[in-house]
Amino acid sequence: MTTSSTAPASADAPYVRQVAVLGAGVMGAQIAAHLTNAGIPTLLYELPAEGADPNANAAKAIKMLAKLKPAPLATKAQAKLLRPANYQSSLELLTDCDLVIEAVAERMDIKRSLYEQVAPHLNDRAIFASNTSGLSITELANAVPEALRARFAGVHFFNPPRYMHLVELIPHAGTDERVLTNLESFLTHQVGKGVVRAKDTPNFIGNRIGVFSILSTLAHTAAYDLGFDTVDALTGPALGRPKSATYRTSDVVGLDTMAHVVATMTHQLPDDPWAAHFKLPDWYQGLLDQGALGQKTRAGIYRKTKAGIEVLDPKAGAYRPSEQSAAPEVAALLKERDPAKRLAALRASDHPQAQFLWALHRDLFHYCAYHLADIADSAREVDFAIRWGYGWKLGPFELWQACGWRQVAQWIREDIDAGRTLSSAPLPEWVEAGDRQSVHSASGSFSASRGTDVPRNDKITRRQARPQLLLGEPAPQDTVIEETDDIRLWTLDHKVLIASFKTKRNTFSPGVLAGLRRAADLAEGPDWHGLVVWQTQEPFSFGADLSGATGLVASGNVDGLRDLVATFQNTMMRLKYCGAPVVAAIRGMALGGGCELALQSDRIVAAHETYIGLVEAGVGLLPGGGGCKELAIRAADATQAGDRFAQLAKYFENVAMAKVAASAHEAREWGFLREGDQIVMHPDEILHAALAQAKAMHAAGYRPPHPWQTWPVQGRFASASLKANMVNMLEGHFISEHDYEIGSRIADALCGGDLDPGTVVDEEWLLRVEREHFVALTLNKKTQARIMHTLETGKPLRN
Repeated sequence: MTTSSTAPASADAPYVRQVAVLGAGVMGAQIAAHLTNAGIPTLLYELPAEGADPNANAAKAIKMLAKLKPAPLATKAQAKLLRPANYQSSLELLTDCDLVIEAVAERMDIKRSLYEQVAPHLNDRAIFASNTSGLSITELANAVPEALRARFAGVHFFNPPRYMHLVELIPHAGTDERVLTNLESFLTHQVGKGVVRAKDTPNFIGNRIGVFSILSTLAHTAAYDLGFDTVDALTGPALGRPKSATYRTSDVVGLDTMAHVVATMTHQLPDDPWAAHFKLPDWYQGLLDQGALGQKTRAGIYRKTKAGIEVLDPKAGAYRPSEQSAAPEVAALLKERDPAKRLAALRASDHPQAQFLWALHRDLFHYCAYHLADIADSAREVDFAIRWGYGWKLGPFELWQACGWRQVAQWIREDIDAGRTLSSAPLPEWVEAGDRQSVHSASGSFSASRGTDVPRNDKITRRQARPQLLLGEPAPQDTVIEETDDIRLWTLDHKVLIASFKTKRNTFSPGVLAGLRRAADLAEGPDWHGLVVWQTQEPFSFGADLSGATGLVASGNVDGLRDLVATFQNTMMRLKYCGAPVVAAIRGMALGGGCELALQSDRIVAAHETYIGLVEAGVGLLPGGGGCKELAIRAADATQAGDRFAQLAKYFENVAMAKVAASAHEAREWGFLREGDQIVMHPDEILHAALAQAKAMHAAGYRPPHPWQTWPVQGRFASASLKANMVNMLEGHFISEHDYEIGSRIADALCGGDLDPGTVVDEEWLLRVEREHFVALTLNKKTQARIMHTLETGKPLRN
């Protein structure tokens, strides 16, 4: 605990020992939950409750977190870092907080009143921040004591805070720059967020641009007489945007929430050249009046019925079946991979859908260019805000740059002159000044307010060995050691070798396995300090490429199938017993073989949002790359004999049900991550941490585990007990007979086969049992049907 005399100076140290969140509504509670995911003790304040326990309202909000979907907490155990508090009897606890985040209702009067109440209790070094989504930070700052204003700023978390990467950091004129730097550092490194600095304008950057894009889409939907489902077919993945596209996104966010953000623009931006479009159409208001607010009320622009998904037809004032498809000729244009050719083709086409898409691009680019100087220090903040806050693959300035900066600028100017744009405001002079061809380059991102390029803040990205880049930014220098079609072996510093897969979804092909064995050979050389397995893009790995196994089965080559499985197992063992430390740096999905590689590495460095599991049962198999073997060993290593079967039973449940841990913290609870494995909050910092881990292990005189170790297995009686639990599920029709067979083989593999309890075996025995069961299941017709169905549809088959 810190006190006012010992708290770290906010201007000099980013370390935050304890946080308070003021406001236990859904948003405040979720912010508090994510802070605890980062291991930060957090006080959650709410109005005092009547009765014996004044903290009852805050305690209720904490309990609510366990029921929310998607889950705000990494595991339920994280809630132990949350402490309920109230504004009547708990204010003195604020003295021990290094950061206080206000997250109450978006009303200036409520916030001012709260500031008066809590400000006297903050220590003289604490940072005070508001999670407002669009109110003036300058006006809020005027409501806090003058001595506190230098330590006051806006911190806008996008919702839900755990899953949305974006946080906007908004200073006012008097905010201490060192406070901003340390707050940005804390949010990036400790909380794992993508932080952009926004200027103090209504709705800041993300919602200012993102909501304008939606309003523009509403206007052009009506102008081109398109259905909402057609627009969503046009403005989703085909444009590099989320599947929810435009209208479905509004339903997910909540039509009332969207209306609130639009109202902020309407009331606070009356002089904006696009102000005439800052309003919602009559049909939208009609849905609000009916209480049809989107997904949370099960009806909005879309609704789901027994007949299927329906979409609102505003002309008819009723719902109709959703078709969600683009015209074939427009869909063909959208398949063009070159953005410049694609946009030119859309503009040249006479089809209304193509003209609609050109108009969307044109007006978005126009709006962003006009307002860049007002809302952000550079184009970088705009593009990352839209990438991280709205899920676009490219931000608006990146997309414009990819489509040909000067050509698009000329087209926009022509449409402005012709009166076709949503506003007649001219393009700013900087857009076509000199020989400008881009806004992102090796020198930085263009700042319209400064009139020059602004370099990336290396102090914030120093732990990101391979940071996210904007189009036109140069990648950090690396050196390729060896490369094939399937795998790349490279290095950043000539000390630690890095292996990155190049296959679809980073699956294990024969080429990947060969490359990993080669990587182990190289890493053992005198010039290397270790090997890190890391992927340039998520997922970490979807496991083995099953097409090779199905081909061998189809040709009747059972010996070849056994050899294929043995090759996978031997590769994993080669990594486990490599003479140099092997670190798996994982983020996103690490399934099947991806999980098995991680389990058999010396260390795992996992991003917080890592989803790891042995999911082979879903395709009718069991883990065949050493996964069952590794879990059997971990159960045998349990300290107490009574704990060994309990641990084994937990492993069995997770494997037989193909469960996937919903966070790295949950993976640790399941035993997939060990005590020495690391969890890193920021996904782009895991490579840095993994490289440091490998070097530290090398510096400590790393020695691999002994290859001749043995372990006692739990044998046939434990296997029979696990199978007995499945009998009830089988008789109750919760599982099929094939599920029962898969589970039985998993039980045998985990228990060491048909042996007496306590029989001592080595790894080769466990691998052989695992391998034989894997081959037997692969030869089973029902498993083959499951594999083919999954390969063809991407979905599991129950048979």
